[in-house]
Amino acid sequence: MERNTFALSVKEGKKLAFRKGLGEKWSDITALLDEKKASNFSIWQIEGVVFAYYETEEEAPELYGGLKEIFDGMEDAFDWISDPTQKMRLMYHNFGIIRSSKELIRHRVFVTRLKEGFEEEYKARHDVLVEQRNGVPDEGPDSNFSIWYAGGFIMGYDEIDTTMEKDETAEEHEATKAWEERMLEIMEWLTDDVDWLTDLHHDHVVRIGHH
Repeated sequence: MERNTFALSVKEGKKLAFRKGLGEKWSDITALLDEKKASNFSIWQIEGVVFAYYETEEEAPELYGGLKEIFDGMEDAFDWISDPTQKMRLMYHNFGIIRSSKELIRHRVFVTRLKEGFEEEYKARHDVLVEQRNGVPDEGPDSNFSIWYAGGFIMGYDEIDTTMEKDETAEEHEATKAWEERMLEIMEWLTDDVDWLTDLHHDHVVRIGHH
């Protein structure tokens, strides 16, 4: 399975124009996704950043080009961060055991901005986590978890099985806190994932389309 992404930046004052354009193009987008047998498409927005994720059985250049052409019709409302014909850099993955049914999952989608010069440091820190798993699939609750990079932005996509979720232990919470404090050295959050730690206020990412 190929996991595909693209990202764009909505121009100042064009949020509603972009969403209106997305609605006008939606039937073209979904028809193309169906024709090329793409699945699990979702598109998310936080502030001016839009992030899309979808899956194909194999590389699909005609689909990528077709999506770019459709979205280019709205280019007066946004600038590309990484268009569908470009590959965003995969920074981390924990695909685990993929759920064929998406009925009992919740999404965690997040966006951060890397501080200048820390792309390789971010990747190295996450490579350690991949190595620690020794190739053993994670049974959950997380699955299909991937983190991508383009244009200075980090964008994460995660599917969480709600039937497997558990409260953090005190030890796990301290480990989470230590990790997030360390990551704050090299990046700044756009989403509200660590507001509990920083006492800052960020908006929550919203899903603006799904197919």
